[in-house]
Amino acid sequence: PMDFPRRFHPRTFSVLLLTLAASGWMAGPLRANTHPEAHQAETVSFRNHVQSVLTKTGCNMGACHGAGAGKNGFYLSLRGYNDEADWLAITRAAGGRRLSPTDPARSLLLLKATGTVPHKGGKRFEVDSPEYQTLSRWIAAGAPGPQESDPRLSRLEVVPAKVRLEPGATNQIQVLAHFSNGRTEDVTRWAKFSSANDEVANVGDTGEVKVVGSGEAGITAWYLSQIAVAFVTAPFTQPLPADTFANLPRRNFIDDQIHAKLRELNLPPSPRADDAAFLRRAHLDTLGVLPTADEVREFLADPRPSQERRDAVIERLLARPEFVDYWAYKWSDLLLVNSTRLRGAAGRAYFAWIRAQVEANRPWDELVRELLTVRGSTLENGAGNYFLLHDDPRSMAETTTQAFMGMSIGCARCHNHPSEKWTNDDYFAFASLFARVRTKNGVSDSERILVASDSGELVQPRTGRPQPPRPLAGTPVAPEDPADRRAPLAAWLTSPENPFFAQSIVNRIWANFFGVGLVEKVDDFRVSNPASNEALLAAAASYLREQRYDLKALMREILRSEAYQRSSTPLPGNAADRRFYSRYYPRRLMAEVLLDASSQVTGVPTEFKRATGNGDSFQMTYPRGTRALQLPDSQIASYFLKSFGKPDRLQTCECERSAEPSVAQVLHLANGQTLNAKLSDPVFRLARGLTEDAGSQRILDELYLSALARPPRPDEQARLVRMLDEAPAAQRRAVLEDITWALLSSKEFLFNH
Repeated sequence: PMDFPRRFHPRTFSVLLLTLAASGWMAGPLRANTHPEAHQAETVSFRNHVQSVLTKTGCNMGACHGAGAGKNGFYLSLRGYNDEADWLAITRAAGGRRLSPTDPARSLLLLKATGTVPHKGGKRFEVDSPEYQTLSRWIAAGAPGPQESDPRLSRLEVVPAKVRLEPGATNQIQVLAHFSNGRTEDVTRWAKFSSANDEVANVGDTGEVKVVGSGEAGITAWYLSQIAVAFVTAPFTQPLPADTFANLPRRNFIDDQIHAKLRELNLPPSPRADDAAFLRRAHLDTLGVLPTADEVREFLADPRPSQERRDAVIERLLARPEFVDYWAYKWSDLLLVNSTRLRGAAGRAYFAWIRAQVEANRPWDELVRELLTVRGSTLENGAGNYFLLHDDPRSMAETTTQAFMGMSIGCARCHNHPSEKWTNDDYFAFASLFARVRTKNGVSDSERILVASDSGELVQPRTGRPQPPRPLAGTPVAPEDPADRRAPLAAWLTSPENPFFAQSIVNRIWANFFGVGLVEKVDDFRVSNPASNEALLAAAASYLREQRYDLKALMREILRSEAYQRSSTPLPGNAADRRFYSRYYPRRLMAEVLLDASSQVTGVPTEFKRATGNGDSFQMTYPRGTRALQLPDSQIASYFLKSFGKPDRLQTCECERSAEPSVAQVLHLANGQTLNAKLSDPVFRLARGLTEDAGSQRILDELYLSALARPPRPDEQARLVRMLDEAPAAQRRAVLEDITWALLSSKEFLFNH
């Protein structure tokens, strides 16, 4: 072959000696550095040893030969998920030129990896390295392929599993592989590492952890498609009074778990928010609407103790009709109610079904089971439209895991998941559970009849054969069983044996009230992305199961907790906290809530038009007075909603909704039609106070109570009352409009806090 040297390379002699040593013909210290199990085994295992070398050195990564098209004609499966195909690619492809079993040192696999001959991937290891010795021993043994009798990796362990370190400290972690034959090996050298939070701790290629900040980080070790996580805790270093954590007020298990974490991290909790801040916060997080001025006055004047008043408000919020509007809208985001994919009566039936579930406070597990096992007309039972949104079992499987387990398995469609435990076989086994769902035409154009067939399989592309159906980590379903496969799927998904089901919906609700999920992002559940408080997530999921998946019960506990009712004003000791709930984290209102709040304060409703899909042509379909949170469809002609991040409901991912600031938002608040049109509208309600001579102070009180749920401070009141009183009669409305605009574009209004 052209890329083999015709003469002995100057280093060939040393390479040959190393090959002889690796083959067992020489004794000496070199053999002590081989792969731990390879050193003990008669034959190097391709599955357990060669693949670990190729992965650790990056040969089968996405940037190299693990790319979809390989590199320079050499293709390996990503991170070695396909042992048989990789063995064939190395030993049989390209005429077998990559190996030289009679002279391993002349194998192209080694010559390129050591930089002895040109290699675009650069040098991957040295000729005297354990990586080289493992590969050369395997080649010298005849390059045996993967065997059914090979020990399989049954469990991966990181030691220590949890360590407490000071900023600046280092610590070496050890990775232990437990194999099916009972052997335990130290595979630290062959594992790949990553940190879930580089702002707290970094980890090197050899497993050395260095703490660079305060907080908590998960350190992930990856070896042979399995993952294990160790936790590094670095307490904040500020000195605190000795009694900081003594006798902290608590309401429930949420406070117990959060207080334990704050104590562990040396993070002081902020004090309680005042009553006005709590009232506004709870309304926005639970209903998506502001409290009215009268509701604020009544609450602040209530003579009962503060906690008793707050508990009473919580019960009223959970019973209000706006609760149904808000959460039906939230679940419509999750379940993708969208008229571009569900036209006419189908989309309306789907939204009506979701709304009915919220209104009835349907337990979450019952809702999901009905959704996944529905049959019959998609108009009579709107839940059936969930299946019409997806065109094949694979997209159905991906949406189901994303929506109800908070995890993405899409990567496993082509290869083993690079950051999770799910394999390519797991993916197709799960997708096979949807392979027999069929639809047929109904009476009307928008009606479909959903049925479950007793035949039909999904072929696994890697093997060319149907993959036996099985829930993820669940019990396999007999392929020949004619029963609806969705029934065991739904039973497994909602069972206590599947921890992700309860944890996922807990995390979504938690993120709604706190702004930051226990697992962040909320759609990113995976072993390598641990929760900021694993004990709290487990406790909240357990509580939800005890409450038979009553979502209102969980919301009540969150609203009642001291953690939720804390001030958003940071203390010097907790200003750096973003994950552990030492305070409430301010966040911008979501687009629909912000638009509705502007309408509520001004008294001028927004007119909504539905996009027809014909360029700028829109059709008016919603009556005046409809709020954004009451819209059943995502296809709305609203520049405001688009600019402020409303999702299109095209994919089940919280990433569709954006809270990022933009120049478009700033310009629209300053000069756009949304606020300006409402302020200049004849029905602008605060302007009526001018014609009724209500008095400047009363008008300002109404404005502040409506927008901010608090009266104006003395300095604000004095300055603004003077502006209104000194304005000429013809200019008083313009001054009031300017004051209102300034308030509605302020951070205090735009943010929940």
